[in-house]
Parts: sequence; C-alpha cells; structure tokens
Amino acid sequence: MFFHEVDLDDTVLAQLIRFSEDWTSENSCYGYRPNDKSDIEGNRIFFAEDDGAVVGYLFGKVYKSEQMKSIMPEGTPYFEVEELYVVPVRRSQGVGEKLFRFAEDAVKTEAEYMVLSTATKNWKAIFHFYLDELDMTFWSARLFKKIER
Repeated sequence: MFFHEVDLDDTVLAQLIRFSEDWTSENSCYGYRPNDKSDIEGNRIFFAEDDGAVVGYLFGKVYKSEQMKSIMPEGTPYFEVEELYVVPVRRSQGVGEKLFRFAEDAVKTEAEYMVLSTATKNWKAIFHFYLDELDMTFWSARLFKKIER
C-alpha cells in the first residue's frame, strides 16, 4: 500500500469524479452528489494506491477557525476533511485509517486539528471508525426528522 499527496491535474480530476459517481450510486450518504472541478480545486489531495490502482482518497484544506470557540480559540488553523472515500472491496482493511493518518501527518505543521462532518446513513459504523479507530472527539450533531403532514 502506497500513500501520497497528488496535485490536481486532468487525470486526478477524472479519477476523483469517477469515484464520486461511484459513491453517489452507493446511496450511502444523505445529499451526496458527484463532484465537479469546483468541488475539488484548492484542496490538498491524498491517494491510497495498491498495485498501481487508486483504492481511496482524502481531500480537504486548512482553514482558520471562526466562531468555534467551544472547541478551539478563534483563528486556530485546522484541516477540514471534505471527503474520505475507500473503494467498497477495500473497506474494513485499514485503508481509510492509514490514509487519514497519512494526511494528518502531512498537515501537522500547518494545522492544529483535523475536523470533518459526515452525512452517512450508517452512522454507527462511521462513528466507530472516527471515534474508536482514529481517536477523534465527538463535538456536535445535527439531527433531522421529516415532519409528516
């Protein structure tokens, strides 16, 4: 398994768009739609490869905190993970964890925190992954209920 940061070029863009189309067809997240170039531009992009094939990606960027005082001081740099995806046949094999830790190591001189949101329908599994396996801390939740008329 090989983890590395990549620059956005036409080949990388096409790969990320294909993955986001696959992710959309899985119907595993609320409101997820395929990416276009504007969703990806300006992000740092990390790939997980195995035998020359990309099996996962993570992208995001560094921000300075604003109105997040309950978790970090104003102006604190943090890396917002926009997407973390592993192809279905490689899930539950440590790829996502290693990819996350690789990105964390790559941004540690620029950011003090790793932050992300998730809209997964399988919240129990994703909470186990982020809280138990990656040692993240639960900060907030936004819950929804459709009002029946």
